[in-house]
Amino acid sequence: MKIVVCIKQVPDTKGGVKFNPDGTLDRGAMLAIMNPDDKAGLEAALRLKDEYGAEVTVVTMGLPKAEEVLREAMAMGADKGILVTDRVLGGADTWATSTTIAGALRNLEYDLIITGRQAIDGDTAQVGPQISEHLDIPVISYAQNIKIEGDSVVVERQYEDRYHVVKAKMPCLITALSELNEPRYMTPGGIFDAYQKEITVWGRADLKDVDDSNLGLKGSPTKIAKASDKVRKGAGEKVTLDPDESVSYIVDKLKVKHVI
Repeated sequence: MKIVVCIKQVPDTKGGVKFNPDGTLDRGAMLAIMNPDDKAGLEAALRLKDEYGAEVTVVTMGLPKAEEVLREAMAMGADKGILVTDRVLGGADTWATSTTIAGALRNLEYDLIITGRQAIDGDTAQVGPQISEHLDIPVISYAQNIKIEGDSVVVERQYEDRYHVVKAKMPCLITALSELNEPRYMTPGGIFDAYQKEITVWGRADLKDVDDSNLGLKGSPTKIAKASDKVRKGAGEKVTLDPDESVSYIVDKLKVKHVI
């Protein structure tokens, strides 16, 4: 069985975010990590590899520094890493991103594609399902458990206070929740092996069946009207009152705000 896992290098939001003048994220200026949902998807693929002997290929689209998450994935146990990077692909929204990744995946053989449900830098949950549409394969989203039965995949799909059991023939795409599992750690031997392996690098010329009009910032129909760093709140109004006066003061403020 051949499994492809789509992973993304995302800003570590704990360290703050920075923007370019056009409103897009300045990814080169921020600390980066592997997207949590993608990491859970990778762990799911590695567990299937452990059980069925599958080959796991990780694919990412991004700046050259995104090679770091591919090395991390291979140190965890993935077999191959593919970096899709090209200046013309920069600034892509979900449509342009999914078009690009689908164009790369058309070069590969796969039984199962696993992506994270969503990325913490965009929170759209659109790219995975869009990839499945581009490739014309079924998609099962919000996976909280994955099993293989013959040529089919059986997924517990999270749904409010319960889950659906969905079965689909492969090839199929699954989007994984971060709650799906607890990802394993890299091992010293895995890290050594990961840096002995060669990362495959693809650019625009390697994408199959895609049009330039659907790539990069120019091919992105989503436009950012405004972007800014976190707005800091003011200190507010400070008063010193006795308990009875405090109650009256707060009640008056709530009435003015039409809370009561």
